[in-house]
Amino acid sequence: MPYLGSEDTVRELRRALSNPNVQSDQLRYRNTVLRVLRAMSQGVDVSGLFSEMVKACATVDIVQKKLVYVFLCSYATLNPELSLLVINTLRKDCQDPNPMVRSLALRNMTNLRLPSLVEYVEQPLTAGLRDRAACVRRVAVLGWAKLHNVQPDSEIDGAVVNELYSLLRDPDPVVMVNCLRALEEILKEEGGVAINKPISHHLLNRMKECDVWGQCDILRILQRYRPQSEDELFDILSLLDTSLVSPHPPVMAATLSLFLSLCSVLPAVSLAALERVHGPLLAACGSTSREMRFTALCHIQLLLRSLPGLMGAHYKRFFCGYAEPAYIKQRKMQVLVELVNDENVAMLLDELKGYCTDVNTDTAQAAISAIGRIGRSYSDKCLEILTGLLGLKQEHITSAVVQTMRDLVWVCPQCNDTVCLALEGCEETLQDSQGRQALLWLLGVYGERVSSAPYTLEGFIDRVRSEASLGVKMELLTATMRLFLCRPAETQDMLGRLLHYCIEEESNMCIRDQALLYYRLLHCGIDETRKVLQGRRSDPSLGVLIGRSAEPISQWAHSFNTLEPLREGAIETESASRGSPEHVTFNPKPNTNLTDTLSCSPTEKLSSGEVAWYAHCEHHFGSLHLHRYSVSSEVNHS
Repeated sequence: MPYLGSEDTVRELRRALSNPNVQSDQLRYRNTVLRVLRAMSQGVDVSGLFSEMVKACATVDIVQKKLVYVFLCSYATLNPELSLLVINTLRKDCQDPNPMVRSLALRNMTNLRLPSLVEYVEQPLTAGLRDRAACVRRVAVLGWAKLHNVQPDSEIDGAVVNELYSLLRDPDPVVMVNCLRALEEILKEEGGVAINKPISHHLLNRMKECDVWGQCDILRILQRYRPQSEDELFDILSLLDTSLVSPHPPVMAATLSLFLSLCSVLPAVSLAALERVHGPLLAACGSTSREMRFTALCHIQLLLRSLPGLMGAHYKRFFCGYAEPAYIKQRKMQVLVELVNDENVAMLLDELKGYCTDVNTDTAQAAISAIGRIGRSYSDKCLEILTGLLGLKQEHITSAVVQTMRDLVWVCPQCNDTVCLALEGCEETLQDSQGRQALLWLLGVYGERVSSAPYTLEGFIDRVRSEASLGVKMELLTATMRLFLCRPAETQDMLGRLLHYCIEEESNMCIRDQALLYYRLLHCGIDETRKVLQGRRSDPSLGVLIGRSAEPISQWAHSFNTLEPLREGAIETESASRGSPEHVTFNPKPNTNLTDTLSCSPTEKLSSGEVAWYAHCEHHFGSLHLHRYSVSSEVNHS
């Protein structure tokens, strides 16, 4: 959007730039050029001053040259014909005795990015590769990459590529690294830089001369090279040994990634490398940069998959600080769950208990979920904490606790009695749909042990017309049916009312079809209904956290030092927002034939989750979308 009064501003600036008195005063001329850039940054369209700014480029004042070059590069695409006027000045500056002027001219010549000017740029760039000043060679090398980017379909000049390969042995480390970057861009379609034994050893020996990001580029490119013998492999590892414990986390991570790539067939060497980097990773967790701390935590989780006890002695380093952002706190809690053992479980649970009352609801719910995961191995201690949290009567805490208890009894059936006693009165605090779904699932599966289960369900049924959540309604249907099987006298009337509403008044077809399915299932008898609804109540295959086997490094080595570990943690935090456990643990086998599923035995149906449940019902009733008929009177007498 043009800046208010832009025409007057441009007119005034043009008059000042064309004023001979201003041009003769170097300071006033520079300040006028500065005013042009200030106006440009404020949104004023100053492209009409292109000719005047080209004239301002012819000066010995380097500061003014830089200001003018910024303007010219910004508006060159809008004035491709006038940009030809700049080339002569830039080519002249490329022969200036001052290397700073030569490098500045080369940089901005390639920053014009106009295909029509490529033929005028090639000769200065070729000369720049052989310039005696390192700063000019640095710019010339990257200039060829920019030139290739302007015309990516043009034929690659073999002489230029050979020249860039020869500059890999340039005495200036920045020139060497820039050559690697330029060759990666120019030879992208051919797979990048070709790495052989002389080049790889040369890069390794020169790596210490480079800055942090130069070292990272070298280490990344060296992952393509494969040593020809075991002696050569260990020579390379010896050269990388000091970088493995580098105080710079990016270098350490890139070195470890190269270690894991080279030692894919030597697991013992890979494990030794993982043990060596635990110190730098811990140091990165205390970095002042939040992004660095988060990235280090994500990569520590990867290492713990193969070395569960690697950070066990340093678990206090992962305690959360009050001022830390929520995403770092939640990731630290995930790491703490992995570090729990018999010696520190009491302290870790006490620490996590304090996080459960955090002012951030997401952090509090993540802490409760972490306690639940530890409860797979230390159920008694965790249930005591969870039961105490229910007494706080806070909505988000109660919801997270009930969901955690639901997940816990699915893994540890021995917790049933304690959980059933703790459920009394929870429905008064629960407001969110996920918490109510978890409560309904528990009441449906363990309703015979909860004395107030029928009365709680009756309250939900009385409010079903105002219920907005589809998941809560479907869970309520299933829970009422399950409770009817174990406590029919107390549930019969409310079940009839619920089925009548869902079949006759509910507008959602999913709920209506499920209610019709249950109604017709009841007509087949109690025994058939039990076969469908009373399946398994736990999933022992999930196992416990403590003492689980370590994963091979090869399973995650490819994702180390990438963005993948940063995304994996988000999947773990979704457990609190899921539905019933039966709907989560079922993973259908690929290429499963539907006829095989429908012809399986009753035992297989019970163990195959939701698909078998529908298959069993379809075996009796056919398609769920049957012709609708009035069932009002029959439902009321069911």
